Amino acid sequence: MGQEKLTVGLIYGGKSGEHEVSLQTAFAVSKAFDYDKYEIIPFYITKQGTWKVGQTMTAPFRALDQLELDNGADDTGAAVQMLFQGLTSGERAIDIAFPLLHGTNGEDGTIQGLFEMANLPYVGAGVLASAAGMDKVIMKKLFAEAGLEQCKYCYFTASEWESRQEVLVHGIEEKLGYPCFVKPANLGSSVGISKAKTRDELVQAITFALRYDVKVIVEEFVDAREVEVGILGNDEPLASVPGEIVSSSEYYDYSAKYSDGKSQMIIPAQIDTELADRIREVGVQAFKAIAGNGLCRADFFVKKSDNTIWINEVNTMPGFTPYSMYPLLWRETGVSYEALLDRLIGLGLERFEAKQNLNFENGI
Repeated sequence: MGQEKLTVGLIYGGKSGEHEVSLQTAFAVSKAFDYDKYEIIPFYITKQGTWKVGQTMTAPFRALDQLELDNGADDTGAAVQMLFQGLTSGERAIDIAFPLLHGTNGEDGTIQGLFEMANLPYVGAGVLASAAGMDKVIMKKLFAEAGLEQCKYCYFTASEWESRQEVLVHGIEEKLGYPCFVKPANLGSSVGISKAKTRDELVQAITFALRYDVKVIVEEFVDAREVEVGILGNDEPLASVPGEIVSSSEYYDYSAKYSDGKSQMIIPAQIDTELADRIREVGVQAFKAIAGNGLCRADFFVKKSDNTIWINEVNTMPGFTPYSMYPLLWRETGVSYEALLDRLIGLGLERFEAKQNLNFENGI
């Protein structure tokens, strides 16, 4: 673009149950950028799905409410035109998109598809990895194909629940027992998750989860430590030191993650070197199993009885809030917040350049 500074489109908000989490992430990220190296253009997506574009930023947001860009008009057309400008004029309005969208329409491959159609570099996982990483059922099937150990689970759709409730409940009780965890299949940040200890609680939990998605997954309870690693890279990803979550709640729910600030993050986790190395190795395997790019956080259960490692899930757009594990893991691995953002942008540009060298013509 003929500028010394790289122009980054910061995209946040979204029509998602994790809208507020996204705002917190974007607020924190805006404060971590080096404004001598980058110009930031904020793109805010409202809860209704309309877009606002702010003025180029040369300093971070001062308060969380500024992220809603109240001085800007709802102009989805202008926002999309900026994203696609490189196709129409040959010169992009932004050098790279940095989506900080959690959940539906953000980390599920949909906006990544928009970036692909616009031939625009972007940070993070591609369409396939985003979609697979968002759908817990598909994710678990890919983990199984890769030979990764995981807990037992059941899943079903809203229509199946409506027509076969008694059969499904009986199947869950027979395969998983109580307690068990009920989750929307396509959501993160512990939104819509419940722990069920009885049949009545199970039915209530499924009804609650179906408020957020049309597919539900139910997982067995595991008496285990919760250990996580950050993954960073493209073709040769690296894993951070492991960290352990000690929740302030009965389990690591939304409040424990984002609100109360009382959950403990023990980094590095107090585990022996051999176990830590194995967790890091499996984290990379899980990242590759979903065809990841850029970043993800891999979450594990380490069974208290015998230190067996079970992959729980990966998150292709982990939070960057002050309470978030991903940047803290990398800080303790020796990568600062600022350096982490630089690396993520570099990985996005690297992947884009590699794809530009592909032959899209017929024949030789």
